Amino acid sequence: MADIYRPSLRLRPGEQRFILLLGDFIASAAAIAGSIFFWYQYSLYRLIESGLTPGRAERLIQIDVPFWFYLLPFVWLLLMVESYDLHAAANWRRTLRGIAVAPLVGLLGYSLVFTFYVEPNSLPRIAVGAFLILASLLTLGWRAIYIRLYTSSGLMRRVLVVGAGKAGLTLVEAYRRLNPPPFLIIGFIDDDPAKRAKSYQGFAVLGDSEHLLDLVEDYRISDVVIAITGEIKGETFQTILDVQERGVEVTRMPILYEELTQRVPIEHLETDWVIRSFVDQVRVSGMYELSKRIMDILGGVAGTMFFLLAFPFIALAIILETGSPVFYSQPRFGKGAKSFNILKFRTMKQNAEADGLPKIAEENDPRVTKVGNFLRKTRLDELPQFLTVLHGEMSLVGPRAERPELVAEYQKQIPFYRARLLVKPGLTGWAQINYGYVATVKETIVKLEYDLYYIKHRTLGMDFSIVLRTIGTVLRRTGR
Repeated sequence: MADIYRPSLRLRPGEQRFILLLGDFIASAAAIAGSIFFWYQYSLYRLIESGLTPGRAERLIQIDVPFWFYLLPFVWLLLMVESYDLHAAANWRRTLRGIAVAPLVGLLGYSLVFTFYVEPNSLPRIAVGAFLILASLLTLGWRAIYIRLYTSSGLMRRVLVVGAGKAGLTLVEAYRRLNPPPFLIIGFIDDDPAKRAKSYQGFAVLGDSEHLLDLVEDYRISDVVIAITGEIKGETFQTILDVQERGVEVTRMPILYEELTQRVPIEHLETDWVIRSFVDQVRVSGMYELSKRIMDILGGVAGTMFFLLAFPFIALAIILETGSPVFYSQPRFGKGAKSFNILKFRTMKQNAEADGLPKIAEENDPRVTKVGNFLRKTRLDELPQFLTVLHGEMSLVGPRAERPELVAEYQKQIPFYRARLLVKPGLTGWAQINYGYVATVKETIVKLEYDLYYIKHRTLGMDFSIVLRTIGTVLRRTGR
């Protein structure tokens, strides 16, 4: 048999993110060099304008570049943090929006520093402005190259899905929602005679597992995805091993689903998935726990200081609109289903649950006041919870703290729901920044999939990224 086709640049998501980061860093480093050159030319021009000859101006000119100026490439990477989602990076519209927002946020931050800096003359405003412009243009050029390579069919992975059942169709549905697609799905194979020669979601069943090797060669398949949730026949299993031996990447459906959606497909998991994922595979280190707690304390102190400064103004606005109380408190479940009381600024009308029954907050909820709507969009209603973070019952990042009554109800209807109680709840989290309000069990399942993805993949870098993206949400007033 001839060698099976394999793209020369079959990059995994982590490798793609590294390439994105490296390209952005090189672009921003080049912007540093360009901005210093521009600063030099501008200073030279000013001296010549003052009456000096060009030769004398060149001898007298002095450019004192502060050390922190060379750290701007790292700041630029932080400003671009939302653009490292691979689906966003492959989309022109979202890429342009990210590159447009980054210099504006950087300019705002620099303006605040410049306002309170003790030595304003030491801040090279011209150079910073030139850096932001050059970094934007160079990053835009690099991202254009990346998108062109990313969407080139000659470099994209070619995927064959084994199993045209519920799991396979769920994977294809998630795939079809992405534009542009991260790879090419060629079709299905399935041993069910009733499915042969049929098409699902626009993808044909090309044959059965007996012809897997031939199909891989004929269609130049680079990846085979196993979307079979039941028992796999011995012959099929052996054929899959033969394919893997020939250099084709073999992946289980839940893994590829996570890559596509950054969620966990809880409706397509085996019953022992929690044990394998959170006990056998994911045991976070003590260093992570310590670092996360230090980040919580530092963030809690900063947030509490901001809470104390904002309290008089927010309290006055709430009282003027709907009277007291300013705060509301509710019991919530924390890590290990340990109950604690959450404290937030009141955003709803008084007696919002007059019948005593818990109700899920909805988008455009009529119970939310005008002040409350502003507080929710800017997430200022969450400020009192920094006290809970300092106390240790919550973290800066984690699943949303839920009411005991709702937890009891959801765990009856949603598999693995209590797994979200394996970690502390957070002020913000992966689900909060990726999904809106939930009003149905189906939407709650989606949000749980985000929560479990975070629990499974959590790192200090991911926590920090979520915090930065939340700050961006606050600045854009798009909170939920």
